[in-house]
Amino acid sequence: MRIIYLDNGNITRISEEVFEVMRERYLDKFGVPGGEFGHLYEEEATETLWRAREEIARAINAHPEEIIFTEGVTEGNNLAVKGALLQILKKEKGAVALTSPIERKCVLRSLEHLSQYGVKTRKLKVDSEGFVSIENLKELISDANFLSIQHVNQEIGTVQDIKAISDLAEDEGVIYHADATHSFLKEPIDVERISVDILTMSAHVIHGPLGAGALFVREGLKLEPLLHGPMSERGFRAGHPNLPAIAGFAKAVQTWNWDDVDKMRELRDKLINGLLNIEDSKLNGPKDKRVCDNVNVSFKGVEGEAILMMASHMGLIIRTGSACYNESLEPSHVMRAIERNMEFVNSSTRFVLSRYTTREEINTAVEIMEEIVDRLRSFSPLYRRREK
Repeated sequence: MRIIYLDNGNITRISEEVFEVMRERYLDKFGVPGGEFGHLYEEEATETLWRAREEIARAINAHPEEIIFTEGVTEGNNLAVKGALLQILKKEKGAVALTSPIERKCVLRSLEHLSQYGVKTRKLKVDSEGFVSIENLKELISDANFLSIQHVNQEIGTVQDIKAISDLAEDEGVIYHADATHSFLKEPIDVERISVDILTMSAHVIHGPLGAGALFVREGLKLEPLLHGPMSERGFRAGHPNLPAIAGFAKAVQTWNWDDVDKMRELRDKLINGLLNIEDSKLNGPKDKRVCDNVNVSFKGVEGEAILMMASHMGLIIRTGSACYNESLEPSHVMRAIERNMEFVNSSTRFVLSRYTTREEINTAVEIMEEIVDRLRSFSPLYRRREK
C-alpha cells in the first residue's frame, strides 16, 4: 500500500542532503566544540557550529551572535518565556504576560508554571479565524512586561500580523516573543524590519532532524538559563550542543527553495477546494493569510478519530483535533478558542503538506476523504437524524 503522508506539521522526513551531513558527523567528524585551544576535532566542530549559526541567521537577517541553538520548539519556547520573565522578576516583584488562547501548549503551560512566582497572564481575544485582536492588544499592552504571540498557528494555519504586534510591543517597551516554528522559511521573516525580541525556530518541520532548534535573541537581551552546568550558547544553556542535528538543521535551511513554498500553496488551495466540495464541510482558519502548507477542515456528523483510523488504514496519514485522539481526552484548545461547536471541534482534521507532496497525492487524498466521510455518515445516527 502506498502511503500519502500529510502530517508534516507534526514532523517531516529529513532530506537526503540532511541525512548525509548528519551521517558524516556521526561516523567521521564526531567532535564537539571545545575551548579556545581545542584539539583538531574540537576546532573543526567549533567551525561547523559557527557556520550553522551563520546559516540560520542569514535566513532571518539576524547576526550570527543572536542565534542560540536548542533541542527544538519545546525547549526554545520554555527558554524564551521562562528565561525572559525570570529575568524580569529579578528586578520587579511581579510581571504581567500577554498571550493568546491558541498558542502552543509549551507556551501556555510555561506561563501557568510561572504564576507561582508572581507572573499574571492575560489572554488576548481571537476571532473565528484565529486572528489576535489588535484592539484588545492596544488596551492591555501598556500594563504588560512580556508578550508571546505566535507567527503561524500550528493547527489552523493562521498567519498573524507580527509587524503590527511587534510595533506595539516596541512602543511600550514590552519584550515580544514569537513562536515561528510553522512560519520559518514559509513566510518572510526579517528581524531588522520586525521588532521581535525572541523568535523560536525548529528543524523538524522543514525536512531537518528532531533535536535541533534555535532561538533568535536580540542582542543585549538577557534570558535566565533553564539548564545549569558547563555553559554554552552565550551562557543561555548548558551541555554539549547536538552538533549532528545542528549541522542537519543548517543543511535543511541551506537547501530550502522558495519555489517549494509556491508549489505547496498551489496544492494547499487544491486540497481545500476538494475537501470543501464534500457536503457539510467547513474550513477552520482563514482562506487568505494562511500558511502555505496547512489545511484544516471539519466534517459534520463524523468523529475525528474515526476519520484518522480509516484514513490510516487506507494509506492516508493525517491528524485530528478530536478529544479521543489525545491522552488527556480534551478537545483541541485552538478549536474551542475560535468558538467552534463541539461537533466541528471533534471532526476537525489537519492536513499539512511538504515540498515532497505531489498533485497526484492531493487528488487521491480528496478521493479517500470523500469515501471516508460518506461511509461514516452512512451509519451515523446523528447525521441520519439531521437528514430526515
